[in-house]
Amino acid sequence: MSLPPLRTLYFEDLSVGMSETLVKTVRSDDVVGFAEVSGDRNPIHLSEHFAARTPFRTRIAHGLYTASLISAVLGTRLPGPGAIYLSQTLNFMAPVRIDDELTVTVTVSELVERGRKARLSCIASVGETVVLEGEAVVKVPGRGQPGGVE
Repeated sequence: MSLPPLRTLYFEDLSVGMSETLVKTVRSDDVVGFAEVSGDRNPIHLSEHFAARTPFRTRIAHGLYTASLISAVLGTRLPGPGAIYLSQTLNFMAPVRIDDELTVTVTVSELVERGRKARLSCIASVGETVVLEGEAVVKVPGRGQPGGVE
C-alpha cells in the first residue's frame, strides 16, 4: 500500500458526497502482524491447515483488519489529522483472503453543524464483491481549532 501524504480537512472544507479511496493488497505478514497486535490468534487467520477445513478453505484476514483500513482513511485523508472517531458500525458481508486487493471507500453522507460531526459511509470491496459496509461518525476540527481541540 502506497500511502498518500497526510491531508487535513476542516469541517468547513467538507461537503456531502466527498470521498476518498484506499487500495491495499492483503499480505500474510499483515494478517500475522494484526494477530500479534490484537491478540486474536484464531487459527482461521494463521493456519492454512486449520483454515482448509473451514467453509472458506483458506486463511482469511481478520474482519477488524479490514475495518482498520477505514480508520486509516479517516485519520489520514478524509477528514484527516485531528478527526476524532465517535462511532462505527460494521457489517461483514464476505471474507477477505490473503493476496486479495481491498478497496476501501469512505464518503461523506451527512454533516452536522452542531458539534462539527460528519457521518461517513464506509465500504470495502474485493473486485465487485462488497466485503464490509458500515457507517462512521467523526468529530471534525473547525478552522482555528488545531488538532480538534476546542
